[in-house]
Amino acid sequence: MPFRTRAAVGAAVLATATAVLCPAPAVARPAAPGWSAAPAPGGGARPGAQDRPYFYLEGAPGTVLSDRLSLANPSGRTVTVRLRGSGTGSWLRLAAPEVRVPARTRAAVPFTVTVPRGAAPGSRSGAIVASSGGTTGPRDRVPVHLRVTGPTLSALTVESVSVRASGDGAVIRYALVNRGNTVLRPRVAVRADGVLGEVLRRPARSLPGGLRPGRRVERTEKWPDAPGLDAVKVAVTATAEGGAYGSATAGYTAIPWGAAAAAAAVAAALAVGGRVFLLRKRRARRAGGAERGAGDRPGAARTGAPERELAGTGAGTGTGSESAPGSGARA
Repeated sequence: MPFRTRAAVGAAVLATATAVLCPAPAVARPAAPGWSAAPAPGGGARPGAQDRPYFYLEGAPGTVLSDRLSLANPSGRTVTVRLRGSGTGSWLRLAAPEVRVPARTRAAVPFTVTVPRGAAPGSRSGAIVASSGGTTGPRDRVPVHLRVTGPTLSALTVESVSVRASGDGAVIRYALVNRGNTVLRPRVAVRADGVLGEVLRRPARSLPGGLRPGRRVERTEKWPDAPGLDAVKVAVTATAEGGAYGSATAGYTAIPWGAAAAAAAVAAALAVGGRVFLLRKRRARRAGGAERGAGDRPGAARTGAPERELAGTGAGTGTGSESAPGSGARA
């Protein structure tokens, strides 16, 4: 009994599903009694024990890759299977979104993966999801692994490092950014140095999950034993495969509230005292300048000289008067 597929793209479908009447293979992976989904064997052969458990496709940006999905129905009734791609977005196109598989029949459904021209080299993962019987019915998932070929670049940066007091300790915040075109698995180390030496050292450790190209992840680390009175420099360093390296620093000054208030009071007192000293010194300079200006005026010098001359003239006249009788005696 032949079967028919309802193609979503009509006559423009890249390829049509094929059906082969045969008993269900022993190596099929049934998602539930009645049918199973798996990569189709090459060359139209029947599934066997050495069949691949997933799809693996490889190509450069701008290429179109194709393969086939096998749907096996060993039961005695027709099964309608719905298909969709996940993980690869608009890259994957199935020849038909829904396939009717008759009893004791195997159907091969073609699909294509179009690699965008601007795709970055590296690995991608997705799947073809097959289901029947509504949202609660049987479901099977066939993995699709795609590798985009081309030159790779591993680049990683550490950004926005900050340290803030929190309770009796502090909190270190930073961001990791993948600036390359490959998935990275960063390892992060944190170190802090104070006035008297090292106060924190956390060796490099791997972060959970991978960091995809162009992604930015914000992270927070607690520092419960942060110093209570010190000026420290915190350095965050990240490394990853391919020689990726990034580092950034931030300063942190921890001062208790009491010490801060005392320091503020001392600073205010010093500021007021310095201002008073400067005002007094400025007034003294002004007063000294005024006295020197009065003594150096030209009119005062001329007035004093005639007084001294007149005093000398008076002394001479008195002496001359006393000698007049003597002159008269001689006469």
